[in-house]
Amino acid sequence: MGTDGFAGMMRLRGMEVPTVTREVPVRELTFYPENPRIYSIVYADGQKPSQADILTRLQALEHVRQLVQDIRANGGLIDPLIVRQGDMVVLEGNSRLAAYRHLAKEDPIKWAEATCTLLPADIDENLVFALLAQYHVKGKKDWAPYEKAGFIYRRFKQQNVDLQVAAPELGITREEAKHLIAVYEYMIGSDDQDPAHWSYYDEFLKSRKIKKARDEVAGFDEFVVREIKSGRMGKAMDLRDKLPVICAGQPKILKRYISGAYDLTEAYSHAVTAGGEHHALNRLKRFRKWLADTETEDDLLEAPKAIRDSMQYELKEIERKTKKLKELIEKKKFDIE
Repeated sequence: MGTDGFAGMMRLRGMEVPTVTREVPVRELTFYPENPRIYSIVYADGQKPSQADILTRLQALEHVRQLVQDIRANGGLIDPLIVRQGDMVVLEGNSRLAAYRHLAKEDPIKWAEATCTLLPADIDENLVFALLAQYHVKGKKDWAPYEKAGFIYRRFKQQNVDLQVAAPELGITREEAKHLIAVYEYMIGSDDQDPAHWSYYDEFLKSRKIKKARDEVAGFDEFVVREIKSGRMGKAMDLRDKLPVICAGQPKILKRYISGAYDLTEAYSHAVTAGGEHHALNRLKRFRKWLADTETEDDLLEAPKAIRDSMQYELKEIERKTKKLKELIEKKKFDIE
């Protein structure tokens, strides 16, 4: 490959962007803090990182350590780094740059240069974000939900890109984009930008039963945020499975949970015992409501004869099983648990 490299073109949002692929001295390359993966790692404490900070944090990641082994075994990069000329910022491939820096420290001569595809220095920022979306939506490299949310949040809030445009870039619907933005914005407002906490807030804002408590109980949001930050909430699945049950149960149980009289497990146990929520109970309730619905009766009676005959068999089986279950529950009526 000559010093001028190979000329090419890259299609971004219907535009042909000229490129040059050539070897570039690793020392000239800089990290791109706005890359969603880097952004979620290095901005977690709310401070703008230096290039040294980014390098240190990336090299501590397991997947970067694995990249070091892969690049060493391959004798170089399989895919070129995508770099903006002028400032020589690595728009795509920051983890690989961190791995290369590690190798260059071991052997400055062998790993002095990396293969890069250079984009114009004046490339529009919208095309840069389109490039990132293209790389990570097509399945080449998956973004974590927090990274995806941060990406679309900045597209919508900072670059004023309409969701009708931004959402398809990520292969999601407008409603999904709105939810990602809402969760990300909530985390910022709660002064919690720890990517590890994403699933907690995602479940917290998703549940209708939790929303009812958020609307009606003063201080509930602040309490849950403190529980998440402190680690007392347990796992995200605990919030998903237990908190809605507590919120739908007796108000006094939720009040005792918020006051600290109960922890999450205790509050959940009391809510279940009080009959607030139980998956089997909920199914029975839904089935009973469906049977009682006038439209259900019409659907059954208006069905063709062959279907009605099958329905009659199913109803007999339901009646038989219901009778047996009633007897079993009756026997446990006085059990102490």
